[in-house]
Amino acid sequence: MNPESYTTMAEVRAGVDEIDRQLVALLDQRFAHMRAAARIKPERGAVRDEARKAEVIENARAEAERLGAPAGVIAELWDQLVEASIAYEMTEFDRLRTA
Repeated sequence: MNPESYTTMAEVRAGVDEIDRQLVALLDQRFAHMRAAARIKPERGAVRDEARKAEVIENARAEAERLGAPAGVIAELWDQLVEASIAYEMTEFDRLRTA
């Protein structure tokens, strides 16, 4: 996949579809880590860690800047991703303790 060599929208769409498949697979791995965190953390209050959230978002922003990607857009996406991850981890935390 080299977007610079594409000459048709079909190539662009195929490339985007492949990237989306890869992103979903990576997100699946990320959420597996959230399940592990839910299992490991001793109390529900430990699920939300604002300092860690800020660190994760800043890491994503810095990596985007390094790559030349739109850092503000990436930071916004990561904010949403981290919030979704926290919600998922809380659900998993509760599920594991009521099962």
